[in-house]
Amino acid sequence: MRINTMRLPDSPARTKDQGIPLLPLGALAAAAFITILTEALPAGVLPAMSTDLRVSESAMGQSVTIYAIGSAVAAVPLSAATSGWRRKRLLLTAMAGFALANTVTAVSVHYPLTMAARFVAGVAAGLVWAMLTGYARRMVADPLQGKATAIAMAGSPIALSLGVPAGTLLGQALGWRVTFWSMTVLALVLIAWISLTVPDYPGQPRGGRAPIMQTLRLPGVAPVLFVTLVFVLAHNILYTYIATFLDRLGMANSVDLLLLVFGLASVVGIWVVGAHIDRRLRTLTIASTLLFAVSATVLAVLAYNAAAVYAAATLWGLGFGGAPTLLQTALADAAGTAADTAQAMLVTLWNIAIAAGGVVGAILLDTHGPASFPWSVLVLLAPVLLVVIIARRHGFTSRRAHPTA
Repeated sequence: MRINTMRLPDSPARTKDQGIPLLPLGALAAAAFITILTEALPAGVLPAMSTDLRVSESAMGQSVTIYAIGSAVAAVPLSAATSGWRRKRLLLTAMAGFALANTVTAVSVHYPLTMAARFVAGVAAGLVWAMLTGYARRMVADPLQGKATAIAMAGSPIALSLGVPAGTLLGQALGWRVTFWSMTVLALVLIAWISLTVPDYPGQPRGGRAPIMQTLRLPGVAPVLFVTLVFVLAHNILYTYIATFLDRLGMANSVDLLLLVFGLASVVGIWVVGAHIDRRLRTLTIASTLLFAVSATVLAVLAYNAAAVYAAATLWGLGFGGAPTLLQTALADAAGTAADTAQAMLVTLWNIAIAAGGVVGAILLDTHGPASFPWSVLVLLAPVLLVVIIARRHGFTSRRAHPTA
């Protein structure tokens, strides 16, 4: 079914030269960095937060869940409600939301207030992620859209490789509240960066947004969304409770180092994806899934060996680092002119998966213990691999066609 939507103004195919605008794309990457770091920080300081706020680690783990719920419920309705806003204004508003939410988290001594602040931060993240890919693609010509997306997505693995370990170290040295104060400062700096360097674009004209059900019927959209949901669920079951998992292994003091290994491998993963995504999207997606599966297998059967645990973290990072770029690019290509609607749906499912990861992880932790985490990852990755293999004509194709939207 063909969806007739209006072309957005300032299409890169018509108005952009062949260069990569590094400063503006770097600002988008920094926005991604803040969203991921704000989301993931509790994973590195979970025991300290739970002690200070006088709740269990399972309850504190829901601070990741509530963040994801905020993103999930905000992405589709808020992106629709603000579709007419100019893009720069919307991005700056979202960054202001992060500054406010992280400040409240830093000063709160009450669990409910902390959770409310986390929800607000999640809402801001939903706005950012719903617009990030489209914003990056509009800055460049069609043949460079994959690379522009990879640069904008680079903030995610950098947050995991440097931000979370640094936040964990800072939390151990000065207290977890300092880490959230530092996030407020970063958000304020980024507001200035965006104001000075990022180009502005109009929002969508009224009636220009594709309906959800019509978008879902487009070939390739549903498979990509399914893979997104299940792949991210598998990742977050393990990542949210990584400190608890390592504590069981007697590696409680190695959380920061392991997250650093994971994150550095993620940077390598996104670099490889950025270099080859236009010609090998399908191959890279299969490789990403297999690397994560091998990592989970190692953690399931060889976790008693510290070297094996670090090797597994490396494979995990290599597999996951480029996944956001692969999934968002595959979805944007499959959706065509309905890409904005599809991306909002992806953000919703991504954050549902994060929220579900916190909940499912808590259930597994309380019923079967942390040793069950890698086994659950393997169970979830089996249908992911199957769908990627099947969706060879639409969704996860061998070679990208350059869209003109």
